Amino acid sequence: MFAIFLGLGLFANIAFAQDTAKTNAIAEDKIRNIDGVVAVVNTGFVTRKEIDDRIAALKKQGAKLPDDVTLRKAILERLILEKIQLQNAAQEGVKVTNKELDKIIEDIAAKNKSSYAEFKAKVIATGSTFERYREMLRDDIIVTRYREREVEGKLKISDAEIDNFIAERTRAMASGGAPRSTPAAKGELEEIDVAQIFIPVDAGAGAGTQAEAKKKADALLRDARGDVDFLQLGAMAAKENPKIKFQELGYRTPDRLPQLFYEAIRNTGSGQTANAVVKSPAGYHVLKVLDRRAAGASAPQQQAAAPDAGSTTPQNIPITQTLARHILLRSRAGLTDQDAERRLQGFRDQIRTKTADFSELAKKYSEDGSAPNGGELGWMGPGDLVPEFEQAMNRLQIGEVSSPVKTEFGWHLIQVLERREGQLTVEKQRQFARAAIRERKFEQAYQEWMRELRDNATVKILNSDDPASSPPR
Repeated sequence: MFAIFLGLGLFANIAFAQDTAKTNAIAEDKIRNIDGVVAVVNTGFVTRKEIDDRIAALKKQGAKLPDDVTLRKAILERLILEKIQLQNAAQEGVKVTNKELDKIIEDIAAKNKSSYAEFKAKVIATGSTFERYREMLRDDIIVTRYREREVEGKLKISDAEIDNFIAERTRAMASGGAPRSTPAAKGELEEIDVAQIFIPVDAGAGAGTQAEAKKKADALLRDARGDVDFLQLGAMAAKENPKIKFQELGYRTPDRLPQLFYEAIRNTGSGQTANAVVKSPAGYHVLKVLDRRAAGASAPQQQAAAPDAGSTTPQNIPITQTLARHILLRSRAGLTDQDAERRLQGFRDQIRTKTADFSELAKKYSEDGSAPNGGELGWMGPGDLVPEFEQAMNRLQIGEVSSPVKTEFGWHLIQVLERREGQLTVEKQRQFARAAIRERKFEQAYQEWMRELRDNATVKILNSDDPASSPPR
């Protein structure tokens, strides 16, 4: 009798397991076919349409894309990671209110020289709905805030790390540059140490925003070709615009570099910058090859310090400081670029013909806090001003007045009053060092954090190969 019950119990368990499997299969088919879900992420999901939308956005940007299968898998993985971050952020109470979102959109519209209503119309003209744009923007902000709290907010940088960074840079400058490795022999696998300055651009950004980002990247590339420390240049750019990122990628074989990067620096020697700015789906990249070596080789030895022990002790660095003044017409609704440029050109003509005084024009027309002082900005050193302004200023002779110059703040007329030799203080060097170290640490910490999020999530991938327009199967 017991054997009969045991047999019936076993049969019931098998039947139950079969029913459960069938039920799960049916449920999975319903999810896949009815809702177009390609992956279940914890309690959420990723749909085929989300993947299609991302691909469409990349194609609009004219980006060079891999084959469709590879691209869909890469975008699916990115969407999975975004879903995980949004879910965790919601659990931690990270959110963006409607009021905050409206203010952010107003700021974006202002930067695009549009009113809120005009900007809304531009978004709709791209084929998206404004509601969809708002929710995508909200998600981006939430992910950024969550990442800042969980990664950037926990980075620690010691004084010893800063001291070592400055000492290494001082040694490199004293020896004419960073030490180089022995290059790989012909046919031998090599490793390349690449650094980048990255200017991000939103996927849905308009042509004007894209052009401004490209212009800034080109300016940074020109500066990078000069006698300047690349990472300090990146630190200064990031200080002016926190969205700009700079980092040293470390030694990597070509297959571990982004394909776009490798193509750009394939024939670039150690200590040289790429010939042109690299455009990716995420924005613009300024690249410099710090070193090339045979794969598996040890890092190059630092040259011995000079006998004078003080040669690597942090010290002030000689720099040229400029005393300048300007007239600023801020970008705003109702003032076109052509109008601003024409007005400033008129001021310039008056100053050059001595029918008007620069200081008096600045007091009357300049739209910033320097106006009461006749537009004077005080003594400025490298990196104290936005790149477009600084480059135009550096080209001027003492007393010369520039042509109208456009920056992110608006349009400027600049006059150089005086120059002197000053010093880049140790404190400022420490600020640059802290920023550079933070950027290096952030990349490593961010990648580790993302791996941990992915490993701890429950993810089931169903099918990512078909676009949403394909018939369900």
